[in-house]
Amino acid sequence: MEQREGYVERIVYRNAENGYTVLSVVSADGSEEMTCVGSFPMISEGEFVFLEGNLTTHAVYGEQLQVTRFEVRTPADAVAMERYLGSGAIKGVGATLAARIVRRFGDKTFAIIEREPERLSEIKGISERMAREIFEQFQEKRAMRDAMVYLQRYGITTNLAVKIHKQYGERMQEVLESNPYRLTEDIQGVGFRIADEIAGKMGVAADSEYRIRAGILYALLLGSQSGHVFLPKERLLPYTSQLLQVSEEQVEWQLGELALERKLVIKKIPAKSGEEQTQVYNAAYYFTELGIARMLLDLNVRYDVPVMRLNEKISLIERELQITLDGVQREAVMEAARCGVFLLTGGPGTGKTTTIKALIHLFEAEGLSMLLAAPTGRAAKRITETTGVEARTIHRLLEVTMTSERDGSGMFGRNEETPLEADVVIIDEMSMVDVFLMNALLRAIPVGTRLILVGDNHQLPSVGPGNVLKDLLESRAFSVVSLKKIFRQAKESDIIVNAHKINRGEPLEFTNKSRDFFLLWREQAQSIISVVLQLVQHKLPPYVNATPYDIQVLTPMRKGELGVENLNRILQQNLNPPDEKKVEYEYRSTLFREGDKVMQIRNNYQLPWEVRSRYGIPVESGAGIFNGDIGIIRTINRFAETMEIQFDENRMVEYPFSQLDELEHAYAITIHKSQGSEYPAVVMPLLTGPSLLFNRNLLYTGVTRASRCVTLVGSERMIQQMIANENEQRRHTGLCERICEIQELDKEN
Repeated sequence: MEQREGYVERIVYRNAENGYTVLSVVSADGSEEMTCVGSFPMISEGEFVFLEGNLTTHAVYGEQLQVTRFEVRTPADAVAMERYLGSGAIKGVGATLAARIVRRFGDKTFAIIEREPERLSEIKGISERMAREIFEQFQEKRAMRDAMVYLQRYGITTNLAVKIHKQYGERMQEVLESNPYRLTEDIQGVGFRIADEIAGKMGVAADSEYRIRAGILYALLLGSQSGHVFLPKERLLPYTSQLLQVSEEQVEWQLGELALERKLVIKKIPAKSGEEQTQVYNAAYYFTELGIARMLLDLNVRYDVPVMRLNEKISLIERELQITLDGVQREAVMEAARCGVFLLTGGPGTGKTTTIKALIHLFEAEGLSMLLAAPTGRAAKRITETTGVEARTIHRLLEVTMTSERDGSGMFGRNEETPLEADVVIIDEMSMVDVFLMNALLRAIPVGTRLILVGDNHQLPSVGPGNVLKDLLESRAFSVVSLKKIFRQAKESDIIVNAHKINRGEPLEFTNKSRDFFLLWREQAQSIISVVLQLVQHKLPPYVNATPYDIQVLTPMRKGELGVENLNRILQQNLNPPDEKKVEYEYRSTLFREGDKVMQIRNNYQLPWEVRSRYGIPVESGAGIFNGDIGIIRTINRFAETMEIQFDENRMVEYPFSQLDELEHAYAITIHKSQGSEYPAVVMPLLTGPSLLFNRNLLYTGVTRASRCVTLVGSERMIQQMIANENEQRRHTGLCERICEIQELDKEN
């Protein structure tokens, strides 16, 4: 073991995630400089450190000290104090000001800062406010350093340690030692597994009531990540018991305790089989569903519109738009005019867009104001292009703010207090809307506003929890018109014709005489990958008049040879290969490169964006990048540790390296992530997979994402099996039941 002490001359490299740092340390007398490597959370340049470790020789960098233990020591003399203050460790204090401070107070400098900080204002250039700020920074750095040392004992990463200290401050040690599972409730990004690992190292018993309660909430959270709003008790008990390795009786007891604390809601309802089912909700999820049900029923008023007059107006609109509505489309327009809440459903080519255009003209003729929105930017852009009326994302419609809530639902500028100002609100792609977004939307729509919900109930359900569109249809509480007829022009597209065949469970015929729907038969994964590369790089771009980046590879899975992760590595290597002119940065196991196609994988309500003019001047700004948004990496700045990405609508976003866990490559994405988007051409590799995933619903959604060309690459047998497979994971949701319950109560009252 070697021991050294000295000043941190400079930080050569630091990994923000795990704290691994390369330091250059100069001895106290300045005679020796040593490169030191190890985990040094929160160490700053200029600090005086004691180091212990093993001397090693690096093939390139020479002799290094591999540090196993270190201490940050308070500088004892004026020279050391001046070096620390002038290093930039304290914001606003540079070398010149540090020299003046130390010249004034000498060896007592640090004692003055800690005990009499107001005396700093005696020095020219330091106001009373600045003196207070220097004191606060000095104390914060010391407290943070102590916290890092304490938390490192439990294997906590630097980034997480900073979040923990920021959340609890001086109470940190007390909170963690009494109940480390508080982390799951108080700190974004801390799940049960992290808290459980920390608790185990702290000696918390496996059957601790805190652990069981946190485990129950974690099991419900895992359920929500699969789309469930609640879990049946008979499923939750054994799952949690196995997860925690405790008895079901212990879990059931804590269910009751959590219900008493109002963290859970336990509902007993008659099941369709005749038996009673016990539903266990996270309380926030239950009241979200209940709120949706109440607000929808309040909106669902009936408007007295004379039928004859309405028919005349529709006929006038047909002449103006030079269209002819069939009987079902005409019925849809009439119902939308008469109902507070109206649902319009239909697959591709059934005339949804034409019906929406007729509705827009009808409401405009009546002098009613309208707002149009969809869950994603691409879907909103498509509505704007097809209707001629500006549409926004639901998040932008609700004016998402820079604040985020613990459950991820976000904070919106539009709500009950500042509602949307419109007579009619039209929402497209409703299959993508989860319970939290639906709740936020309804909170901003006052009674008296017409709400028109448009969607395809055969698409995959939302990525987030719930099955809002299907639950509303199942409740039979609202007026619904379903468009089923495929119009003549749409019949010319094999994409649309085959999508409806898939939906009806009819096998497809692959003659490859089509202009827009192909199967390239391959039975080996490597052969499939080779064909996918040829299609994306060379064949499809000129065929659909697009760039390789516009061609979207969609796959059912994340893992495996034909999964998202492997395909993205291969596609990146071919579409955006290494280049000495392109900066790269490796984050965890992902290598990001300038020019890469990437996707945001979770909602971030805080990330600011701006749209710039051709001269680089910001012309519009806002906040919020959302799950599924796709962009291109324009610049990577290793010095500033930032990455600039250009998203749709030319929104430029700067990501700090610490937030790169929110991004992944998007050359290939899962079919689930493609919901609401439309691409010139889609390539789908399909070979083998689990029957619960490889089903009709998934294939239908993938096929309907393409506007000009679909190419399936793989096994025809698997494709026909998917069409025949109606099995899909049933989501546990209660919105339909909440609607029916409130209707019954309203009747009684």
